[in-house]
Amino acid sequence: MPPSCRTPLNARPCWSASSVPETPDAKARVRQAFHRAAGTYDQAAVVQREICRHLADFAAAHPCGRTLDRVLDAGCGTGHALDLLAATHPGAEVLALDFAPGMLARVTGHPRVCGDLEHLPLATACMDAVWSSLAVQWCRPAAMFAELARVLRPQGIAWIATLGPATLHELRDAFRTVDDAPHVIDFHPPETWQAAAERAGLKVRALRRRPCAALAPDLRGLLRHIKAIGAHTVSNTPRAPLGRDAWRRLQARYEIWRRDDGQLPATYDVILLAVERIECRQHPPGS
Repeated sequence: MPPSCRTPLNARPCWSASSVPETPDAKARVRQAFHRAAGTYDQAAVVQREICRHLADFAAAHPCGRTLDRVLDAGCGTGHALDLLAATHPGAEVLALDFAPGMLARVTGHPRVCGDLEHLPLATACMDAVWSSLAVQWCRPAAMFAELARVLRPQGIAWIATLGPATLHELRDAFRTVDDAPHVIDFHPPETWQAAAERAGLKVRALRRRPCAALAPDLRGLLRHIKAIGAHTVSNTPRAPLGRDAWRRLQARYEIWRRDDGQLPATYDVILLAVERIECRQHPPGS
């Protein structure tokens, strides 16, 4: 943890940018943030593993309508879900893809490819299923779904866990006592994901929304968690250090969210999606 997050006098924001990155420079900063976090990710990613379990249950409830020979883990991180996918779909080849080289370097036992979900380095109609847990929130929905529609075979399915606009709402609330600047990323609502999937020619088979929370005894612990998983500042806009009084206001306001068990939560607004590649049908002449 750098000194800027140890002392209130020099405290700086260390969470996500204020908007989903859409420019090449912004995407590069996200990639670099997760690349650098590879060494600390597994130890810190408790809530990410919980979300992965929820996605697995969701996928089991909405299975693919075809035999699975090839499955893509799109945004695999350090590879936590790969063995789960291999065990759930025995005989299928499970391909690991991530755009952060540091994350991908920690994957073992599965073929790997470094690539962006908006520009998948894969052949058309080459995948029976795509799994993606907490990766697509860094993408433009239209571009990402267009690529999923391209690489999925007819009747293929994608199971996706992403984040909604209530993510880190406690932190957003606490910062209103400090200034009017945006400090927490504005993730897309479920309606945006659903509309983008349908425009790409994908059928939304199921959509579910549920909260999951990271927990820590104090605010610094929560910020360390966010930094350790790579979801820290990716904005190119310089931020002034928080003064001592601002840090105290931030901490004091966050106390209203303390739970009965004494823990402070950082809530993730989880959106689960199952989308299917609709089989193309040839229309008869003159129809």
